Amino acid sequence: MTPQEGWTAVPALWTVFGTAGALIFYGRFYVQWIASERRKQSVMPVAFWYMSAGGSVMQFIYAVHLNSPGAAFGLCFNIFIYIRNLVHIWRERGTLTRALNAGAHALAIALVVVATYFMVLTWLREYVATQAMTAQEAGRNWFWLGVWGVGQALFFARFAIQWLVTEWRKKSVVPPIFWYLSAVAGLLQCASFVQRHDWIFAAGTAATILIYSRNIWFIRTAKTASAPAAAPEAD
Repeated sequence: MTPQEGWTAVPALWTVFGTAGALIFYGRFYVQWIASERRKQSVMPVAFWYMSAGGSVMQFIYAVHLNSPGAAFGLCFNIFIYIRNLVHIWRERGTLTRALNAGAHALAIALVVVATYFMVLTWLREYVATQAMTAQEAGRNWFWLGVWGVGQALFFARFAIQWLVTEWRKKSVVPPIFWYLSAVAGLLQCASFVQRHDWIFAAGTAATILIYSRNIWFIRTAKTASAPAAAPEAD
C-alpha cells in the first residue's frame, strides 16, 4: 500500500468504525422493539443495556474524531447509568459478586473521566473553529447547537428519571415518561445533526424515533386495556 492509499483508507476505516458503533448503539432500540412486539407491551431486554454500554463508547470515540461537540457531550456521561442498570440486573439475577460490582463501577468512573477530558477538548476545538466564521455563520452554528442542547437536556432527563426510579425500586425499570422525552429529544437532535451534516448520528437518531413512538403506543394501549369499564347509565 502506498502512502497515498494509506491516507485514503484511514477515513474509510473511521466510517466503518462509526457505522458499526451506530448499528450497535441505535440498534439497541430495535432489539427493544422486537422484544416489545413479541410481548405486546413495552419491555426492556438485558441486551439493550449491553449494547448501550458498548455502542456509546464506540460512538463517543467517533464523535471526538469528527469533532462533533453535541454527540461527544451526549455520549460522555451515560455509560455510568448503563452500567448501574446492569449492576441492578446482575444483583436481581444473583450473579453480582463483590469483585464484579467494584470492577464495573471503577470502569464506569474511569471511562467518564477520560471521556470528559476529550469532550471538553472537542468543544474547545468547536469554539476555535467558529472564530474563523462570519458572524452570521457563527450565529447559525451556535443556534443549532442550542437546539441540540435542548434535545440533549431532555435525553439526560429521561435517563436521570429512569435511573432515579431504578435506584428507588432497586431493579432496572423504565417509566413511561422515558419514551415521551425520547421522542421530543430525538426530533430536536436529528434536526441539529442534519444541519451539521453529521449523517451517521442524524440517521441513527431518526431511526429510533419510530421505536419511541411504538413504545408510547404500547403504553397507551396497555392503559386503555386495563382501565375499568364505565358503569352503565341509570334509566
